[in-house]
Amino acid sequence: MANTRHVVPNHDGGWDSKKGGASRASKHFDTKKDAENYSRDLSRKESSELVIHGKNGQIQRKDSHGNDNFPPRG
Repeated sequence: MANTRHVVPNHDGGWDSKKGGASRASKHFDTKKDAENYSRDLSRKESSELVIHGKNGQIQRKDSHGNDNFPPRG
């Protein structure tokens, strides 16, 4: 997905913020919390979906900061 921002573990330690489909990280962080905060701000500016991965690489949660094609009723 091109319109996503990912928080992923770095194989050398720490955490990376990556744009979806990119091979290189936008920025590297020592803590996951710092990577999430930075990525959340970027995701809001980009109107993209934020995907947060766990230490094993699996998706833990997603937050959408873009236009929702299927908003909830009510």
